[in-house]
Amino acid sequence: MAKTPEEEHPIKAVGWAARDSSGVLSPFKFSRRATGEKDVRFRVLYCGICHSDLHMVKNEWGTSIYPLVPGHEIVGEVTEVGSRVKKVKVGDKVGVGCVVGACHSCENCNNDLEVYCPKMILSYGACYYDGTVTYGGYSDTMVADERYILRFPENMPLDAAAPLLCAGITVYSPLKYYGLAEPGKHIGVVGLGGLGHVGVKFAKAFGAKVTVISTSSSKKDEALEHLGADSFLLSSNQEQLEASLGTFDGILDTVSAMHSILPLIVLGTGSRQR
Repeated sequence: MAKTPEEEHPIKAVGWAARDSSGVLSPFKFSRRATGEKDVRFRVLYCGICHSDLHMVKNEWGTSIYPLVPGHEIVGEVTEVGSRVKKVKVGDKVGVGCVVGACHSCENCNNDLEVYCPKMILSYGACYYDGTVTYGGYSDTMVADERYILRFPENMPLDAAAPLLCAGITVYSPLKYYGLAEPGKHIGVVGLGGLGHVGVKFAKAFGAKVTVISTSSSKKDEALEHLGADSFLLSSNQEQLEASLGTFDGILDTVSAMHSILPLIVLGTGSRQR
């Protein structure tokens, strides 16, 4: 595909990149494409640190392309928009998450499910349409097709907004999909790491009763006092587990480590459990 005049001259950028699987990041100068007619360029103000960034930096999944600039919870302020952009304007607070491209013609893309597109393009460590490597948000500037840009309310702090682009949607989506985003539901949130924190906040915002389920009693104060959970269940306490059998409408399991889910399944209410 021929480039338009506005796409001819790449823009200099600076980021932090891994050169190998050592896990060490160092300053890296590179170029981003010029702002195309449907592109949004923004100054990166914050970028979340996701555990998948660490996996990619160390090539633990065997797919990393070096130099690798990680970061896919990218937020900032719009500095330039293409001539056909309708979604945002210069000065808006925006962000882009894990995906920056897809085929736009398959069934998944036509249903706004680009994350399931066989030709999905990740925000970093992937090959873009023109064959160049994508670089992530550990950098000073970002450019992406407006299809993948989200606009934030003016009063939302961007440092708090960044994790919503990965951790946030990861827990928001199942709560909505399984009908748990309703007042009066009783939701168990297993694990109080990054995902668990956001899961509790979303569930409470939906009006649900929330119980944090953890293997560590040290998480109790944080769950109840800081995050606003209604109760705390220590999963290693058999009496607490038995007292909670059949009381949950849904369980949101955010633990990445190997663990048994059988004790969690029996906490649900039969066919209503998700």
